[in-house]
Amino acid sequence: MVSTVLAHGIALLLHAEDILGAPLIVHAAASLYRIVVGFLVGSLLGVAIALAMGAVTIIHRFLDPIVNFFRFIPPIAWISPFLIWFGIGELSKIALITYTVMFMVLLNTLAGIFAVHKSKLMAGHCLGANRLQIYCWIGIPATVRYMLDGMRIAISNAFTTIVAAEMIAAQVGLGHLILVSRNFGATDIIFLAMIVLGVLGFLVDQLFVYLVHRCAGRFYLG
Repeated sequence: MVSTVLAHGIALLLHAEDILGAPLIVHAAASLYRIVVGFLVGSLLGVAIALAMGAVTIIHRFLDPIVNFFRFIPPIAWISPFLIWFGIGELSKIALITYTVMFMVLLNTLAGIFAVHKSKLMAGHCLGANRLQIYCWIGIPATVRYMLDGMRIAISNAFTTIVAAEMIAAQVGLGHLILVSRNFGATDIIFLAMIVLGVLGFLVDQLFVYLVHRCAGRFYLG
């Protein structure tokens, strides 16, 4: 079974059958594009909102109940509203990934901000640093590990969400491929799409870990 699926996958990598509608590499590239764009936008928003909440008490008090309300609404529940608001194009799927990633990164970053040990803050204060300097040079660096952990977890959530989104509103993508293959009873292509998802997820995760250790290793390992 495995050998059959892999052989079929190699044959379909650059060539499409009627059931696929496009080569396998096109489906994989479409899903990966949506995940990467949504992940980057969601991470930026999550970090920015968390840092603002950690820095300004009024912002935290205002946004905290809103964040804790929306984080319990699963991304899949937003598929229909996003389709109505943003249409069936790329924007609705990217917005869904952004929503998925944002809350995971936001909550982890916020947890890191409030986990900074008071002794570090007191040391900065004793050395003459003002509140902004303490936040920028002590608080934020101490939060980076939490931030990156949240981003890594969010990657897997993004892969889960994109499959659901593409099953409902997409003409190309691995989720769409799984849905069409199910309708035709093509079990081998379903497993093939699952294998591709797993490989893509593994490669993206390993690339993220590599970049973290290259660019932010001193924060992550500290």
